[in-house]
Amino acid sequence: MSNIEIIKYTKEWEEKWDKFVHESNNGTLFHLQKFFDYHSPNKFTFNHLLFLEKGEIVALLPGSMIGDKFESPIGASYGSIVTKDIKFEKALEIVATIIEYAKANGITELELTAAPVVYEDKPNQNLDFAMLWLGFSYSLHYISSAIKLDKEVDIISRFQPTVRRNIRKTFRNSDIRVEINERYDEFYPILLKNKARHSVKPTHTLEELIKLKELLPNHLKLFMVYYKDTPIAGSLMFFVNKTCALCFYNMLDFDYEHLKPIHRIMYEVVKYSTDNGYSYVDIGVSQDTKADNPMTPSMGLIDFKEKFDAKTVMRNTLSIKL
Repeated sequence: MSNIEIIKYTKEWEEKWDKFVHESNNGTLFHLQKFFDYHSPNKFTFNHLLFLEKGEIVALLPGSMIGDKFESPIGASYGSIVTKDIKFEKALEIVATIIEYAKANGITELELTAAPVVYEDKPNQNLDFAMLWLGFSYSLHYISSAIKLDKEVDIISRFQPTVRRNIRKTFRNSDIRVEINERYDEFYPILLKNKARHSVKPTHTLEELIKLKELLPNHLKLFMVYYKDTPIAGSLMFFVNKTCALCFYNMLDFDYEHLKPIHRIMYEVVKYSTDNGYSYVDIGVSQDTKADNPMTPSMGLIDFKEKFDAKTVMRNTLSIKL
């Protein structure tokens, strides 16, 4: 008999919720209530859940009801169950509890997408196996690419020879400089043009990015490359927890592509993340967004990321119909 009960999140739990995420093994900024606050009112109806044992939080599950289906995440990149570094028996108990809660509350399906395992402070797939054992199955996989950071290894030496040469050329060009700043007004118009080349729009508006920066000032850093005083490339980094940094947006002014500023920005991002104690830089998913099958890999994107010694990690969705 489980001692865990599930209650619906209410505003008075906000501080304890975010504290638990920060202290967890697998939580990210995408699980924080402060992150959800950037959404405009009424954009989403959230149905976040808390798992309590003797009044104390043992797990969290952000998400929303879509009809009779509970989805996690909603309005974020990653969701699923957040825990501390728990043992397998506790993982089984937590998963069994959410299944029983779902059945008792008319939920006919659970669909949970967690962050890749490299986001975990101590890699631990107890939750994944517990879900699979209790009836969940994989319904979707995305391919992402992450660079394992190592303070003992020279950064440039890990990159492919052509990339190394291009980065060194930018060091010798006195007209090129890199800044960490908050010039979203310079970054965003070029990002819009980049996305338009693929007939898509950024996930966030300019106003939403500025609001996110205000809500989570230590989690967002904007790396910009300038040629003289012209912005030519940039990377908006989300430092999602103490383990992993995520390249959420890269942009490039293609008039300056010949200067290879994206190669330089990747060097700067990896160097900053290494110097500040992170274990991984996630360069994001590489899917062919125009393909019918959402899992279709973008071979060009994957090849580009492998030039920086990035390795494949998977973003997995686990689902169960009840």
